[in-house]
Amino acid sequence: MKPTEREQLLQTLKTRFEKHPKRHKGMAWDEVLARLGSNPGALSSLHRMEASGGEPDVIGRDKASGVILFCDCAAETPTGRRSLCFDREALDARKENKPQGSAMEMAAEMGVEMLDEAMYRRLQELGEFDLKTSSWIATPKAVRALGGALFCDRRYGQVFSYHNGVQSYYASRGFRGLLRV
Repeated sequence: MKPTEREQLLQTLKTRFEKHPKRHKGMAWDEVLARLGSNPGALSSLHRMEASGGEPDVIGRDKASGVILFCDCAAETPTGRRSLCFDREALDARKENKPQGSAMEMAAEMGVEMLDEAMYRRLQELGEFDLKTSSWIATPKAVRALGGALFCDRRYGQVFSYHNGVQSYYASRGFRGLLRV
């Protein structure tokens, strides 16, 4: 990342951090900045999250490890990460009308995790997300072994978890990333 891109990204992140204090009560930007300074790979991942429409922001800390958690906080699932089937195996199994890629592979390329159901619900406590879209989430191996994958959205004031075949893809379904710094 060029120095000007780095500075622009840091300014964007700082502005968003200051605009949404409810997402990270009791945290200071200087602490976040220090963590980012000691983890250059994190800036690359955050740049990819931002470039694909994720609007990453700090959503708190991991209680066990103390690491800072960044998550995609765009109102709807990021536009640059939609129309993806669940994983490479599902993509390879499609005979026709293949999507551009898979959610699991894209997350790995970006250096982020896909949210699991608990983290998706935690995000929804900080705002209302995916009112018109949905997001693939990390899926238990037993469900994946049977050809299924999970996704979530928010409708009627509630968060819903559903299942779909892993080969499915929709223009309104993508994934949200989580980055631990």
